[in-house]
Amino acid sequence: MTNPKRPEPLEAAELFVQKKFPNCQRALLAGSAARNELTETSDLDIVIFDNGIPSSYRESLIEFDWPIEVFAHNLTSYKTIFRSDFKRARPSMQRMVSEGLTLKDDGRMNEIKAEAKRILDDGPEKWSKDTIMTKRYFITDAVDDLIGATNRAEELFIVNTLADLLHEFILRTNGCWLGSSKWVIRELTKFNSELATCYFQALDTYYKTSDKTKLIDFTDDVLAPFGGRLFDGFTIGRNNERRQQ
Repeated sequence: MTNPKRPEPLEAAELFVQKKFPNCQRALLAGSAARNELTETSDLDIVIFDNGIPSSYRESLIEFDWPIEVFAHNLTSYKTIFRSDFKRARPSMQRMVSEGLTLKDDGRMNEIKAEAKRILDDGPEKWSKDTIMTKRYFITDAVDDLIGATNRAEELFIVNTLADLLHEFILRTNGCWLGSSKWVIRELTKFNSELATCYFQALDTYYKTSDKTKLIDFTDDVLAPFGGRLFDGFTIGRNNERRQQ
């Protein structure tokens, strides 16, 4: 239920910055509040750029009757987070910065926003052929385990593993960023809404009925353009000379 006493999100964010980070150079309100997608359980994501902060940190607290997540950086430490998010293909910080509503600006906020947007637009690192082959192998291993499983409890955890592997494989082989939690289906839908629906339906069918068929077929469809399932001949750790013999 909405608290009628607390200020609106933007006002609360501005008050918070004035109270906690009065000397910061830049600040943003990000997340669901910036996208106008607040729910009853949403918090306020506030990104701070303050040259007086020794290193980046994250903090959760309640102020002005709002749960608030603070992402604090100095004017250079945020770049480390950008690099880390880029390497793991989950650009959380870049998204917050690019979509955030400016709360305070020393005149250079647009530079950081442009930097974040450029990273988002360029996409993640391209997977190598070896990486794709390795991922195919682990998806094959999971789907084979699912086919052979007869224990419902074990099946549930196999399906969870397979779902994560498929989400990663689909998006990374198509040059897309990854998501976590609700962002899994959001990123898949952004890439291909029809495929995302098939992915959801395959999982939903299994969870509701224990029927594995749709999920197994979906997995094979995903792997087909890359050569299908992979077991025979797969190796990790052997040098090229031995592998070619």
